[in-house]
Amino acid sequence: MNFTLLITVLLTAITLVVAAYVIAKLIGPRSYAKVKGEPYESGIPTRGSSWLPISVGFYLFAILFLMFDVETVFLYPWAVVVKEFGAMALLSIGFFLVVLVLGLAYAWRKGDLEWK
Repeated sequence: MNFTLLITVLLTAITLVVAAYVIAKLIGPRSYAKVKGEPYESGIPTRGSSWLPISVGFYLFAILFLMFDVETVFLYPWAVVVKEFGAMALLSIGFFLVVLVLGLAYAWRKGDLEWK
């Protein structure tokens, strides 16, 4: 098998990344002031530690939102071609929506949609 193209692409990618890093280091602004290392939040100094644990529920809620959002986006192409495929399209989207609703019911029953 000929890996010339793969090696060329990898070398080009590595070269571009290294070149961008070197150029940024050479011409980028440098500031080593003490203020630069301090935490900043809306101009108000923070009280206490800024490294607080974040509940996994936030991530789970975001993932569920993205999952249902992406699944909803799949309805648009179906709506465009539904007349061409007839009953088969209706059955397939019906199955898709049943799975979607079952997933939502499962997440709801598990309590993943509650904001704690």
